Amino acid sequence: MSETSLRELAQLFLKLGSIAFGGPAAHIAMMQDEVVDRRRWFSRQRFLDLVGATNLIPGPNSTELAIHIGYERAGWAGLLAAGSSFILPAMFIVMAFAWAYVEYGSTPAGQALLYGVQPVVIAIVAHALAKLAPTAAKDWLLRGIVVASIALFLAGVNEILILFGLGVLVMLVRRVASLEPGGIQILSPLPLILLARDASAPVTLDRLFFTFLKIGAVLYGGGYVILAFLQNDFVGRLGWLTQQQLIDAVSVGQVTPGPVFTTATFIGYVLKGVPGALLATLAIFLPSFIFVAVSHRYIERMRASKWFSGLLDGVNAAAVGLMAGVTIELAREAIVDITTIVIAVVALSLLVVARVNSAWLILAGGAIGLLVDMM
Repeated sequence: MSETSLRELAQLFLKLGSIAFGGPAAHIAMMQDEVVDRRRWFSRQRFLDLVGATNLIPGPNSTELAIHIGYERAGWAGLLAAGSSFILPAMFIVMAFAWAYVEYGSTPAGQALLYGVQPVVIAIVAHALAKLAPTAAKDWLLRGIVVASIALFLAGVNEILILFGLGVLVMLVRRVASLEPGGIQILSPLPLILLARDASAPVTLDRLFFTFLKIGAVLYGGGYVILAFLQNDFVGRLGWLTQQQLIDAVSVGQVTPGPVFTTATFIGYVLKGVPGALLATLAIFLPSFIFVAVSHRYIERMRASKWFSGLLDGVNAAAVGLMAGVTIELAREAIVDITTIVIAVVALSLLVVARVNSAWLILAGGAIGLLVDMM
């Protein structure tokens, strides 16, 4: 693919990495708007297949989706351009927060910004779901899977159990009478047990790197599951962070745009300055680039296989249900008064009627939040 296309990939994902608030569901919705609706790089089915593929491997789903998109559009160069462009803006923003935290003992709260941004995120995800749902739920079985996924998520069932359980259910229902082999193996996490260390070990750059590499290689379930891994490794096993420092790190990951995994950037900076931030960021995202590069070529084979096509359809439908469940939970916290109701309704109307770019809506929402806070 031409240099211009690489530049377009980089520009797109630099923009998304700079304004993509709201977590993986919102990131996926914004990517769908950009690469399916606006640029028409992918059909809805192909986009859903890429989303489904990210759920079959460890790591941050929205970042891996960006990497898949780049790889499909421009090969290895596109893989690196799209993935790094999505990560870098968030990394630099989080590093700025970490510098303020180390220098002054606190970080900007970001609550005023989120007050205006979150209702817009609700509208963006709802709009994307309305477009993706017909493709994901194309028959009675898959419609039932979407509903079941929402119900199970709201009941507190683990996301991985929902995705793989419902995916396998669809595969078995469709192929129960068939003995056809699948012809593909799902990627499994790397066995990195050797990276375990003694508690209260001294902080070193190599130990920091390999600890985050392990987390990036085995973490299923999206950005929010990272809290449990960080608690176990950095507070419990290694004793490098206090509980309050961990809470502050995760809070920064929540109030900044881009991947939640840039929480690693914050922790790396707090522990070892700029070198620690850079190495921690590289380590936690490196497995995602490798997993996508290895698994991407199997997506077509999965779709062609009568057996694994059912698994992929089931995972796709379950993923749409999870996005809906996350949106419902986020809406409970984001839609809190008349102002946020108006922001959400106006944003959704502009998306549907005027097809306004979601980036402008995010910026407008943030500006409204800051304005309301000053009044």
